[in-house]
Amino acid sequence: MLTHFRGPILFALVCLMLAAWYGYSSTGTLEGMAQVLWIVAVLSVLEVSLSFDNAVVNATVLKDMDAVWQKRFLTWGMVIAVYGMYIVFPLAIVAIAAGLGPIEAAKLSLEQPERYEQIVSSAHVGIAGFGGAFLGMVGLKFFFDQEKDVHWIHAIEERLARFSAVPALEIAVLLLALWGVSMLLPEHHSHTVLVAGILGIVCFIAVDGLGTILKLREERMSAAGVAVHAGLGGFLYLNVLDASFSFDAVIGAFALSNNMVVIALGLSIGAMFVRAMTVMLVRKGTLTEYHFLEHGAFWAILALAVIMLASVRYEIPEAITGLIGAAFIGLAIWWSARHNRRHGAGGG
Repeated sequence: MLTHFRGPILFALVCLMLAAWYGYSSTGTLEGMAQVLWIVAVLSVLEVSLSFDNAVVNATVLKDMDAVWQKRFLTWGMVIAVYGMYIVFPLAIVAIAAGLGPIEAAKLSLEQPERYEQIVSSAHVGIAGFGGAFLGMVGLKFFFDQEKDVHWIHAIEERLARFSAVPALEIAVLLLALWGVSMLLPEHHSHTVLVAGILGIVCFIAVDGLGTILKLREERMSAAGVAVHAGLGGFLYLNVLDASFSFDAVIGAFALSNNMVVIALGLSIGAMFVRAMTVMLVRKGTLTEYHFLEHGAFWAILALAVIMLASVRYEIPEAITGLIGAAFIGLAIWWSARHNRRHGAGGG
């Protein structure tokens, strides 16, 4: 296990040293340094707790990729997550919402962190609409699958698999959900959540379609005797999926700090551990050993999608978001162990 987490541990130590230096240089006191270190540590735990289900879902995609793309996901995917979601994404929101350039937005985050937090938080409706719709598509596609023959919650999953014969049913379900949510909001927010949700659906279709095209191309090349390294489509899909999972962590981080540097350091430590956890799940064969773990992760995704969409109207604590995901994962692990005892580890 230490082999999988050696990189994240070293990364965490570097980030904590940077946090200590930043805390002391910005406050000039040991107390200020300790406070920054504490917030960074709590943020890293927050990211891991909110994203464990993300690790399981990532593992289902990553297991079909070769070692080269797995390594790229752990390295380049990390760069995309840290600089993309934890730094560039909030800055982009502030720049667009406040009509500022990227440099002015960065200055605002450092010089007026309260104003920066306020602008990012004001964009929550659009973020929740996009992320909720994208994650909803991820979850529904897993359950609306005619070829799916393993079911955890039979009464529901069996029926969903049967209904999958209806083309694009998951899109219809999500569009109705977005319309229902929009009816609960004032007109200006109603339009925002609808547009953002539709863009989330389109983004999923685009990324999923690109992955399918690349996979078919690689299969043709392989059949022709050309060596290929499958994984580009999955790599793109995983990074968009990661981004959607990160929305709630980025917004929730402002409950602890409104400093962009502190948030980026804390969440990036957590993200690195989640990625290492993903690779460990693949290489140790945990998904095969625990029969229903994948199902639990996708139920957690659907729950997160519902929570994100509901959060545009109701305030939902981050603790509830993390606990629901953990509950689905924990129950799936327990149910899998029970299944293995009854039918044997390789039982169907």
